[in-house]
Amino acid sequence: MPVASTKTGLAARRWPVLAEAFAGEGRAWLFVFKTLLALYLAAWLAMWLRLEQPATAMITVGIVMHPHTGMVQAKGFYRAIGTLCGSTFGLVLLCVFPQQRVLFLLCLSLWVALCAGGATLYRNFMAYGFVLAGYTAAIVSLPAVGNPLGVFDSALMRVSEVMLGIVVAGVVSDLVFPDRLRLVLRQSAREHFAHFIDFVRGSTGGGIPREEMEQAHLRFVRAAVQLENLRASVIFEDPEVRARSTRMRLLNQHNMAAATSFQSLHHLINRLQREGRHAEVAALIALYHPIGAALTTAPEDLHDPAVLTPRLRDCAQRLPALEAELRAGLAPGRPQLAFETGATVLRRFLDELCGYAELELALRAHVQRGGVERVHFQRGNDASGAAVAVLRTFLTMTALSAFWIASGWTFGASAMLLATIFSGLFAATPNPLASAFTMLLGYVFGMLGGIVTAFWLLPGSDGFVMLIAATLPLLIIGPWLNAHPEFGSLGGGYAIGIVYILALKNPMVYDPALALNEAIAQLAGVALAAVSFVFVPRVTGSGWQRRRQFRRLREQVVQAASAPLDGLSWRFESVSRDLFHQAIVHTRPGSRQSRELLAWALAVHESGRALIELRQQLYASPVQTDVRAAVDRAIAAVAQLYRHPDPARRQQAEDRVREAIGACAAVPALRPRLYQLLGALRDDESPLATWMSAEEPAHAT
Repeated sequence: MPVASTKTGLAARRWPVLAEAFAGEGRAWLFVFKTLLALYLAAWLAMWLRLEQPATAMITVGIVMHPHTGMVQAKGFYRAIGTLCGSTFGLVLLCVFPQQRVLFLLCLSLWVALCAGGATLYRNFMAYGFVLAGYTAAIVSLPAVGNPLGVFDSALMRVSEVMLGIVVAGVVSDLVFPDRLRLVLRQSAREHFAHFIDFVRGSTGGGIPREEMEQAHLRFVRAAVQLENLRASVIFEDPEVRARSTRMRLLNQHNMAAATSFQSLHHLINRLQREGRHAEVAALIALYHPIGAALTTAPEDLHDPAVLTPRLRDCAQRLPALEAELRAGLAPGRPQLAFETGATVLRRFLDELCGYAELELALRAHVQRGGVERVHFQRGNDASGAAVAVLRTFLTMTALSAFWIASGWTFGASAMLLATIFSGLFAATPNPLASAFTMLLGYVFGMLGGIVTAFWLLPGSDGFVMLIAATLPLLIIGPWLNAHPEFGSLGGGYAIGIVYILALKNPMVYDPALALNEAIAQLAGVALAAVSFVFVPRVTGSGWQRRRQFRRLREQVVQAASAPLDGLSWRFESVSRDLFHQAIVHTRPGSRQSRELLAWALAVHESGRALIELRQQLYASPVQTDVRAAVDRAIAAVAQLYRHPDPARRQQAEDRVREAIGACAAVPALRPRLYQLLGALRDDESPLATWMSAEEPAHAT
């Protein structure tokens, strides 16, 4: 063994905490190195190309850079779109109102407000596109307010600088020690597959307690949303992932559908156990047991889809014979109906589990042959938060515009520009008020660092190497803070502040009075954007939004009962999970609010999926008019119950479902799905039993 390796190993054993700290810092310093390389490369290229403000390219690099290559390219893609849209709007706006400053600022404020609303409405890096569309319009148009004839040159220069920053960040991230996000996606997908298989394998002995099912549902939802977020970013860095994107979406859909069926089956078994119907429970567990046997293999093959897929398909072929045998051992009537309901859900679950394993195998084996169903992970976006963000930003920008016009402030354009940038950035953060004041603090320190660098370290330096030597000591702080998530907002404010005050130009200009006035104006713009969240609070995580999200979650059952069937299954699975995920992140784990939300999410999934299956079966079966009318009344009653829950509607829904079960005596395919609906309505552990009033649940107030 080499001596150096031996010493390193001894040091790691003697100082495990120090070794762990340095292991984590190594990745952080690699990100710092790549960010600084991209910053200085963008500045050098901007000067070589004789662009007016290399600082704009540097700021773009600072905002785009991310430890993962795919994130950089995703952010860069949406930033490029936002830059083009914003610059076009700014150019058109100044051409339409070249000398009407009031109308110009009013329209610009409205545009920035709409972009801030878009940054709130959409997730992932699409938000950056809206942020860029807002402040690029300001970057292009505000400096040309006093010289409308130069707006085209200004637009062309700003777009060139922003695009240069995007390209440089993408190239450096992709070529210099790239950290591929596809590896994270692949590992996350395999871990989720393994966890789901283990959970299914360990549950074949019977029912699962409600609390355990709730926590499992929470894990499954988080995994589904995380995989979709990763997929949406990885497609920018890897052409192979782009080609397999449809299959990855379908994989996630199979997993969500299998999780819903799995939960419905165990809810049914639990209900039968509580009712003391041991014969039906024993029959369903016996029918369920072969799935566990098929998933039980040698330890090294427990999570191998190449081994599990043929075993599951063989289990699916042998299941009908076992089902017939177990059904024959039960008394006719209600026991057989309960067993048939469970068997129907179990067959659906096994089919979805087989599809999940087959797609996982195809993705691991890089099989691309044949077409697959196109599905999408549809988000449950709420326009209320976006509307409040639009109002807040519009009021902020119009107030600053009015002050600028009334005072004739020479540096009002700088304040407007910084307010525009940070209004969009704050609107896209999970906790904008805390982020705003943390970023404001970072911006103050960044400005101080910029002043020290620009008027003490930089003067007298000659050449680009000396520029790097003079600016590096204080500039390095921003990327280092950004490399640590706990200092992200502080680092973002510091990086923007130091680059803006440093104001590298081609040629460089040293004017302390100008820099001081710019600093005051910029601080005023950032501070006003931060203070606006005090007067118009955020909606995200508020009780009002939770009430809206809760109603929208319940209304997914209404959608399941009435929306067109084409694509309804995947829309229901994805939207309901996304709404639940949005709400659960703002509740304390283990709290009463969290438990209530989990309980309602499970009830919504079971009832909604049962309604979709019932409607699909009703559409496919030739039934008489009176039977169809009875089933339609039952579906409408369940939908009305979830729209406005109360005891009277619950009783009416139960009565209508019982009537439909009686009317479907000649249509056995419909009875199990109706019986599943009836069980979900009568479940004594369901929130329908524990909360039956016209008021919202406690967690929503």
